[in-house]
Amino acid sequence: MAAKPMTFEKALEKLEEIVSEIEGGDLPLEKALKRFEEGVNLSRICTKKLDETEKKIHLLLENKEGDLTESPFE
Repeated sequence: MAAKPMTFEKALEKLEEIVSEIEGGDLPLEKALKRFEEGVNLSRICTKKLDETEKKIHLLLENKEGDLTESPFE
């Protein structure tokens, strides 16, 4: 059973937690580095989701009658 993909909102929430932890300055170097790596991965998830959303928005097209239609997105 495949894991459910992380939502943008959840990834952003976790990223904000990590930033707060690192900015707090109380983490040992090893743990700070590990949390930084997690943050980079979460940042990539957020960027990917935003890019996908932007592509979907661009696929909304106006037809000849002036109605908006959605084209398939891959």
